Amino acid sequence: MSANAEKAAEIFKRFIGKEDEPGAWFLVDQARINMFADCTLDHQFIHIDPEKSAQLSPYKVTIAHGFLTLSMLTHLGASVKASYGAEPYAGIMMGVNYGFEKVRFISPVKVNSKIRMSRALAGVELKGNAIHLTQKCTIEIEGEQKPACVAEWITRLLYS
Repeated sequence: MSANAEKAAEIFKRFIGKEDEPGAWFLVDQARINMFADCTLDHQFIHIDPEKSAQLSPYKVTIAHGFLTLSMLTHLGASVKASYGAEPYAGIMMGVNYGFEKVRFISPVKVNSKIRMSRALAGVELKGNAIHLTQKCTIEIEGEQKPACVAEWITRLLYS
């Protein structure tokens, strides 16, 4: 068991349930949606065809793929200032995605919308020289009442 991991786990546990301030807004434009469609080979018209979307989609514009929205967690999270600061990261070697407990796509992200992330620490589990950090992440859409996505994201932090 790593002393760094043990110390970090104790620090993290004090912040369970506390919400961080939301991060910076990020524009989701058609070029980004098209790149994601090309990368994933998901070229459904609701994502890439503005004319057909205007005619057939209930949103009347193209929308981002749900998985594009989810994949933005890492980038969006970089601008969120953690309430627990940098101290629990002392001795960390790396962090990797471990998975998700729950993911829900609540509202579509329409083309040219801005999104940002807010989060709260939901769980901390010490596993030898690692910590499983579970965060409840909410991706908000500027000007919308409902969020785009809510996900319980588990990150595995490995300590020396």
